Amino acid sequence: MTTSAIHVRGLRKSFGNNRVLDGVDLTVDTGTVTALLGSNGAGKTTAVHILSTLVRPESGSATVAGCDVVTDPAGVRAAIGLTGQFSAVDNLLTGEENLMLMARLRHLGPRSKPRVAELLDQFDLVGAARKPLSTYSGGMRRRLDLAMSLVAPPRVIFLDEPTTGLDPRSRRTMWEIVRSLVLDGTTVLLTTQYLDEADELADRVAVLDGGRIVADGTPDELKRRIPGGHIQLCFADVAALDDATRAFGDAVVDADGLALSVPTDGSVRTLQAVLDRLGSVGVEAEDLSIHTPDLDDVFMALTGRADSKEAS
Repeated sequence: MTTSAIHVRGLRKSFGNNRVLDGVDLTVDTGTVTALLGSNGAGKTTAVHILSTLVRPESGSATVAGCDVVTDPAGVRAAIGLTGQFSAVDNLLTGEENLMLMARLRHLGPRSKPRVAELLDQFDLVGAARKPLSTYSGGMRRRLDLAMSLVAPPRVIFLDEPTTGLDPRSRRTMWEIVRSLVLDGTTVLLTTQYLDEADELADRVAVLDGGRIVADGTPDELKRRIPGGHIQLCFADVAALDDATRAFGDAVVDADGLALSVPTDGSVRTLQAVLDRLGSVGVEAEDLSIHTPDLDDVFMALTGRADSKEAS
């Protein structure tokens, strides 16, 4: 049975006269990835800070790994890992020394050295383990930062924009690491400014706007809410295009491209209905492609903004 690793109800937080969170409800199932999206200043980082016990909420309730963030912060901290927007590594230490420091802080004792060696290997940092951090690339520093969050394997990990500023190859490396964490049973709450990242990694996506969660569902569910999906049919000649056009009164015709765009909700049922209608008029499409809204379209429709870059 699936259980909730994170359970939030009615969460509120203000800074001065600025109400950042205004009754946030959110549930994250164990062993899944949930992406929290929002525009600049939407409060994604504030939500993460509350859930990781760094900031106290004004009202509402939140539990992480079964522990209340207000009444049992020690229990929450023992169960989580946190990778913030900015690397929390010590530049005066080597990669190995950073990990050993964290192992001592987590009281691993004799398990420290084998655990550090395991993480250096897992995050492809063995060759740079004893080099100063001044020699590390941005991707290496980010991998080290995440490795430090995993010294004591957490049940829940918060990743606050973990790939910001990384090159495409480093981003994909981080994606593979996140996937491996989930395969091992870790629950991930991810905030990101990259909508393709949410689409790639998340089992569920929650959109934060105006201090509230305005949409919550799988990426495909959210895309299906947004109009604009269509099936593009291409034909061999004008006669076939004309016959198909008469069969679909609501379609958009591209006469020059010998193509027809038929609205769709993205379901298999709709696709089958389109093919059946073509067959009923004796027309065969030479090519077919399905175009559905992406998370950029979803985000724009729900918030009226085209980007989700984070402020606080």
